[in-house]
Amino acid sequence: MHPNRIVLTFTILLICQLIGEVITRLFQWSVPGPVLGMVILFCALLVRGNVPEEMNIVTGGLLQNLSLLFVPAGVGVMLHAQLLARNWAALSLALVLSAAITIAVTGLVMRWAARQTERKRAEAP
Repeated sequence: MHPNRIVLTFTILLICQLIGEVITRLFQWSVPGPVLGMVILFCALLVRGNVPEEMNIVTGGLLQNLSLLFVPAGVGVMLHAQLLARNWAALSLALVLSAAITIAVTGLVMRWAARQTERKRAEAP
């Protein structure tokens, strides 16, 4: 793999994040910019039809070092420990509810996907 293509791919990831940040700040949305950037990247990859090999290499490298990316979040938790302690009940409720909703939605999507797969198998000659 040519190093310039790797750098270009990493740049594309950062540009998607930047676009997400700009849009969320411009429209004052409560969605984090990097999340919107991932949605933009996902849509671009859907339009493209596949994931380039360079993207696999760059994202694989980022995932291998993911623990380093949690250091700033850990520092933020320590910085705001008193605020978290004051709001522990609301935070706990939000965590439990969001986990339950995620599990339920995942189950429903899996059930739907299984039905679709079963239907396509039944239609196949």
